[in-house]
Parts: sequence; structure tokens; C-alpha cells
Amino acid sequence: MPTKKAATKTAGKGAAKSASASAAKKAPAKKAAARTAAAVPAPAKKAARKTARKAAAPATARKSARKVAAVEVEEEVEPNTAGGTSLVIVESPAKAKTIGKYLGRGYTVRATVGHVRDLPAKKLGIDIDKGFAPEYVTIEGKEDILTDLKKIAKGAREIFIATDPDREGEAIGWHVEQYFTQPKRHAVSAPIRRVMFHEITKDAVQRSMAKPMDIDNKKVEAQQARRVLDRLVGYKASPVLWKTVKKGLSAGRVQTVALRLIVEREREIRAFTPVEYWSIAADLQKGQQPFAAKLHQVDGKKPEIPNGAEAERILADLKGRKEFEVTEVKRRERRKNPAAPFTTSTLQQEAAKKLGFGSKRTMRLAQDLYEGIDVGVDGATGLITYMRTDSTRVSEDAANAARESLRAQFGNEFLAAQPQLYPSGKANAQDAHEGVRPTDPARRPEAIQKFLTADQFKLYQLIWQRFMASQMAPAVFDTTTVDFAIPTQGRAYLFRATGSVVKFQGFLALYREAREEGDSKALEDEQALPFLEQGERVPVKAITSTQHFTEPPPRFSEASLVKELERLGIGRPSTYASIISVLAERRYVLLEQRRFFPTALGETVEKVMVKKFPDLFDVNFTAKMELELDKIADGETGWVAVLDEEWSKIKKNLHDEDLPALIGEAYDLSALASEQCPDCGGKLVAKGGFFGPFVACEHHPKACKYTRPIKGEKKPAELTSYLCQECGAPMVVRHGRSGDFLGCSKFPKCRGTRSMPTGVKCPKDGGEIAERRSKKRGKAFYGCENYPNCDFVVWDKPVAETCPECGYVGAEAKANKTRGSFRKCIKCGNEWDVHTPEDVEVAEVA
Repeated sequence: MPTKKAATKTAGKGAAKSASASAAKKAPAKKAAARTAAAVPAPAKKAARKTARKAAAPATARKSARKVAAVEVEEEVEPNTAGGTSLVIVESPAKAKTIGKYLGRGYTVRATVGHVRDLPAKKLGIDIDKGFAPEYVTIEGKEDILTDLKKIAKGAREIFIATDPDREGEAIGWHVEQYFTQPKRHAVSAPIRRVMFHEITKDAVQRSMAKPMDIDNKKVEAQQARRVLDRLVGYKASPVLWKTVKKGLSAGRVQTVALRLIVEREREIRAFTPVEYWSIAADLQKGQQPFAAKLHQVDGKKPEIPNGAEAERILADLKGRKEFEVTEVKRRERRKNPAAPFTTSTLQQEAAKKLGFGSKRTMRLAQDLYEGIDVGVDGATGLITYMRTDSTRVSEDAANAARESLRAQFGNEFLAAQPQLYPSGKANAQDAHEGVRPTDPARRPEAIQKFLTADQFKLYQLIWQRFMASQMAPAVFDTTTVDFAIPTQGRAYLFRATGSVVKFQGFLALYREAREEGDSKALEDEQALPFLEQGERVPVKAITSTQHFTEPPPRFSEASLVKELERLGIGRPSTYASIISVLAERRYVLLEQRRFFPTALGETVEKVMVKKFPDLFDVNFTAKMELELDKIADGETGWVAVLDEEWSKIKKNLHDEDLPALIGEAYDLSALASEQCPDCGGKLVAKGGFFGPFVACEHHPKACKYTRPIKGEKKPAELTSYLCQECGAPMVVRHGRSGDFLGCSKFPKCRGTRSMPTGVKCPKDGGEIAERRSKKRGKAFYGCENYPNCDFVVWDKPVAETCPECGYVGAEAKANKTRGSFRKCIKCGNEWDVHTPEDVEVAEVA
């Protein structure tokens, strides 16, 4: 199915039908008003308008009683100018309302409510032999919208297609244009032009309306090439999964590559062998300021301390040291420049790290801010520029406006030397995409907070702070490196302390980037050092040795996955959110503690797809395909030629000869070699069928009819001591799509089910705490089984451990990189550490 963009493309059918009905009902009143006004002389027009108002009153009342997908901008009482009004077509009702206010009388603004035409839902819809000609049909529920649009278009003076300024928006506009102009005998006569709104403010809208252009057919072809290729992959690759894994699975061209990244990272983690190493550090203090110095060299080389015995030897050499003498001090000034304004990917990354927002949530909120929100006196206005962009460019006007606001808030010394425009080198005839920024830098977040939801405010504040900081002066640090050379009888040791102090805050006065596991340490996070001079002797409080183990690469978070997809060139800004959400919705991955874990199903799908289509789901191939789509959009190559080349790679693997081997990738079939058919004694083999893989006799289906499920005969249900809440019968352990659960032993007569209990009781009402998963994201959480009567919920798995504070048996098993593993009582909130393999030995200074 086609990828739908954010909230604008998911509006319900009801809004569309209401829009059509509303337009039909009020049309007679409008026409009557127009006829009346046209039939009377000029002095009598005022009276005619009053009559028109009365005729139109019922329609106006109905309009105000409910929201509709189309927004009529022209006043009910005003007659149309010669040739009718100008029709402006946008994608969403919210955007229509905002733009309608700016354009005023003489314009009718209508919304398509997302895509209106697409490939058919229940067949391929592509004629491969005729140059991949697509068969487009009207999307179910959009018939009334298109009919209404064409009806208005036939009476319009001119038509402006103002769908979103990207390939998807260009394609939507092209489909509307085709509907208006085909067939020719019913074609609309008014000229059709294309305008793009990169920000929805009054000035920006009026500037764009003054510079209309034609629909860019090259962008349409690029979108069409992506859509056709994705449909070919889905329709031709998915049946392989049905035959080898199970019925109902689907494979996406880009999603499978993203899944491959997650699965391969998981394999790296499993294959990783930790290696022990130790570090030595000295705790020093000058006056009231403590600081640390690490062992930097042993005999002029990087220290290698593989075990505790070697660490003990070093501690023995240093035992008794009461002071360290400063042998060298290096000071220098360093500057840290602010980050550029957000692109789509960096916005998703930072929102995930700083706000905990998923990519889909971030883009939905950004869409709201872009389309317009009522902010009081100014009415509905777009608060940010278009949020789907890979450019960081800033217009000079926006940069100067930000500088004026910053000058008033912080003073001249906090401004960059000149406006920072962050050029990206991309442009088109109307205007280049800018980075994601506030439309009015003077509109501070706290000033409009009361008009926004909590999430909208957080995201707007993040975008505003990042953009404003991009126009500020660099932060200035005084960095210091202090060396302590410690000669001993056996070896020479060098300890080094590094630190930095903020000399001038610059942009840090407003904004700091978030960090997560795997990110490097920022300058502002370094320790502060006291002022030290060469030859000075610093008291030593303790010297410690710490055991460590090398760590595998971290699992992907949403932020790091988006960053990796962007680095590899997989997907484009508008697709990152859908890639991630599709993987979670299909249960190929789980998001636990903000990290992606592949499910067993996800690993199987990845294994089968990569083995069957090694070229198609190769990371480099997918990145190359994105570049090919860019070339189509730029007019450098033809879309049919690109698809013909890619189709040849898909077609060569569309055969069933390797089905047994693929089934072997998905399931462990090693036991089949020693089994015989119980009916005829023949060999048992794996076969693929329409309803999934199965085991059959080698003589099946002609001479022998024996078959059984691929996973073997069903195991007898495991009886538990839990009783069914529906009928009181014992419950048994069953296995479902999302894992094990408890089901009634009297199934199917009784369909009672329960989540698998954790063995920990709810502190609120004593109910059993069980694992549950969110429907959309598949994210695991743990809640009381008495929900909705009890709302107790925790995000980390409860374990049956006793709290040393209150004695309650039940605690969350938590862990982080800073603290390691620890527990948190689910009743009183007390936290306590859990013993880990790391040991710390301290050599006390006499």
C-alpha cells in the first residue's frame, strides 16, 4: 500500500462526504444570490445582498455547526466576479482553513484529504510489458471529493494546485490535474497552475500565489517510479514469505533493508566476546576542588592492563604517594559552533533523544505546527516551515529577524558575526527548501504556550531554540591538559587530567544538544580543573583500579536508526517515520527501553528475504536506488529505464526451485533426515504452499497424502494453576503472534485469555502483574491484570525481589550505562544496586 504522509493523509471519509454534502446544499443559495446581484442596477445591489443573506442563512448555519474537509473562503453574500472564483486545492482541511484566511474573498480553498488516486488495492495494477504502465483508480471514499472539486473547477476563473512541496504532493496535484482534464470532452477549461507553500504565513502565501508554475512532471515520474517499484516488490516478494515462513507476511523494499540493519546489529551483539581490561585513576584535590587524573602512559606507551594482577602491580608501585607533581600544563582556547537548523532526520533524532518522541509522533506534531494553529490575535497561522526537507538553508530575512529578536534578549555579544544562512546548494525555480525553522522568530514558545498542546509546545520550543541558537555566537572554552609524571624504581607512569571551562556561553545560553549511549562526550560535559602551574604538588586522596569489559555496539534507538538510514542513503526524509512504524506494526521488531530488538519472526523474514533476493535487499543497492530516483526527479534519466533494470534483478529470482532451502533457513529441519513417512515409509521433505510451509512425504501428493505442520505436531498444552476468569476452569500456556499467553483449557467453548503473569503482585490491589504490548508500536510494558479497574503500570520488567526499605516483594529491573543494573521498588520507589562483575579496589594513601 502507498505510504501516507503524517496526519493530512489519514483524515476520515466522513469529513470528505460532509464537505460534498455541504457544498451541494449551499450551492443554490449562492447561485440565487449571484443572480439577484447581477440582475439589479448598482444602487440596488445593497438590497440584493440583504436578500441573498437571508437565502443563504440556513446554509451558513449548517456550515458553522460542523467541520468539513473543504473550507469556503468567499463570503456567502458576495456575488462571484466574472468568470467565477479562483480555486485553490491543498491536502488538509487545517491547511485550507489557514490559507483561506490569508487569501480572502475571491478564492475557494478545498482539501483533497491526502491522496485521491492510487494503484488498485487487490491486484498488481501494473502492465509490465507496456513500460510498467500503472493503472490508477480513485481511492475508496474519495469519489465525492473529486466530484465536488471538478464541479467547482468548471466554474472557476483559475485553478491553483497547492499540495505539499515534495514528490508526494506533486503526484497528488498531478492526479487532480488529470482528473480535471481527462476525458477531454468533460475537461475543465480554467488554466491549472502549481504553487508551493514552504511556510504558511500571509506574506509567504501571497508571494507564492504571485509566482505560479506548472506541475513538475519529472517529480511525478520519480514518485511514480518509487510507487511502482514498491508495488512490484510487495506483490512478487511477499508470496515467498507465505510459502517459506507463514501466510499473511509482507516484504517492503526499504523496510526490509532497515530490518536487516537491526538484525545484523543483533547478531554482532550475540557474537561479541567481552574482553577484560582495567583502568587506573587518581583522585586529586586542590583546595576545595576535587578532580581526577587517569593513567595515560606506562614507559611512554599506552597502558595495557589485561587483568587484576597487572593492576595490583601498578597500585603497588604507586603505593604511599601522597602528592603528584605537575610536570606539564597545556592551555588553549577552543570554540564550538552551534548546530545548523533542523532537517527532517535531525529533527526526528533530537526529538527522540531530548523529548522521547517516536518519529511518527514527531512528524504528526510537526505537520500540525506547519499547517496552522489558532494563536489568538493572529488567528490560525503556520508556526514552522515545511518539515520534510534535507536542507539546512535559511533565508536572509529569517536570519535577520532571528538576530533582531536575539539582540533584544541577549545583546550583541551573543550574536554571530554575520547572518548564518547554512547554504545547502539545492534550489528550484520557485524557492529552495529551507531547514525546519519557526515562521516568525519573534514568536517565542512561552508566548503561545497556552494555545498549544503539551507535545506541540515541546516540539515548537525545540525547533525555535535550535534555529535561534544557529544564529548565535560560538561557545568559547578554556581547555586544560595537566600531566603528572610519576617515576618509580621499575617503570615510569604518566597521569593526565583534562578539563574545560566555559569562558563564554554563546549559543549554549539557549540550547544544548542531547546525548545518548554511543555519542561522544561534549566539551561542556568535561570536568572543571583548578588553576595549576608546572612544579606544583597536588595532594592525592586515593588511587583506584577498576575492572571493565569491552562492550558490543549498542542496539539501535529511533534516533540512531534514523541517523544510520540517512548516513547510508536509505530512504528519504518523508519515509523515515513510516519505515520505523511499519516494522513495529508487523511485529518484526520490538521497542524496549527505547532500543530496537528484532523478534524471532523479524529475524526469519530478514534471513529468507536476503537469501532469496540478495541484490534487491542489499544496503548499497537500496541507497543507489534513491540516487536513481533523484536523477529521475532532476530529469537526468527516464523512469521506465530505471524500473526495467531493477525489474530484471527481481525477475531472475522469481522461481520455486530453492523453496526447501529457504524453508530450511526459516526452520530447523535437521531432524527430517532421520524421519520416515508414517504412512508409506518414504522420506519427509519441506514444501511451500499457499497457506505456508509444511512437511510432506516425498511422494506427496500423488502416491501419498501424508502432511504435518512445519513445526511438528502440536505439543500438549501445559496446565497451570491459574483459573479462567470466565468459567473457572484451569488455564494452559498457549503461544500467539506476540508470544506466550494463558488460555482457557475449555477452548473453544470458553475463550478466556490472560497475559503471562510475572509472579509479582500489584501494590495497588494485589492483582497479578502481567506483560502487555501496545497495539501500534508493539512496545512491552507491565500492568495489573485488573485493568481498567486498576491503572497500575510500569515500563521495566518486575522481578520478585524484596525491597530492603519496605519489605515488599516486587521491583523493576532497571539498568543504564552510568549506574549499571539496579532495582526500584514498585511500592515505595526505593532504589538499590545489584552486584555486578566489576570490582573496584582502592589503594588507600597513608
